[in-house]
Amino acid sequence: MPVPADPTVLNPLPGQPRLVLLRPLVTSPLIEVGEFSYYDDPDDATSFETRNVLYHYGPEKLVIGRFCALGTGVRFLMNGANHRMDGPSTFPFPSMGGSWADHFDLLTGLPNRGDTVVGHDVWFGYGATVLPGVRIGNGAIVGAGSVVTGDVPDYGIVGGNPARLLRTRYDARDVARLLDVAWWDWPLEHITAHVRTIMSGSVDDLVAAAPPKP
Repeated sequence: MPVPADPTVLNPLPGQPRLVLLRPLVTSPLIEVGEFSYYDDPDDATSFETRNVLYHYGPEKLVIGRFCALGTGVRFLMNGANHRMDGPSTFPFPSMGGSWADHFDLLTGLPNRGDTVVGHDVWFGYGATVLPGVRIGNGAIVGAGSVVTGDVPDYGIVGGNPARLLRTRYDARDVARLLDVAWWDWPLEHITAHVRTIMSGSVDDLVAAAPPKP
């Protein structure tokens, strides 16, 4: 019988510490990651929480779905990166201490776009940056070096700075069918039996391979 991969193993590729599964790695309650989503970095992939999720002081969350591929240097900027822009200076004086800290109320009420949410089966190219509060749809592709400032539709391909929609991978009808079949939610045993269809089959093939709905 085919054996599914193990979603609890930190390094799924023997001898390749540069690739880590994120779900068994992350410890922050503000970061949620689905099974098999991974990060690849030749320097220190295990430092993802501190090197790749920046200005994350809460309470907003970073949510990443299942089966996402994150290339080296992908970074998520969270709402803590925001500064005041309604006065002459953007400098955060109260953060520096001393009596300046008495003015900490000036740092409350900063713009907050809420959680950053990444769907399932999303591929991030090398060095992509995602700004706070962005929502990236299922099956999307984010090009290398992109700066994602706005939401990305399901199965959209974006690139550039700021990132813009280049095209969609499928037409609207097939996108709806793919979202309905939601292969990432299939039981692991069923995914294992249909890996080739998931990776290289047509939408019709994938729909035909779907398990019966309860």
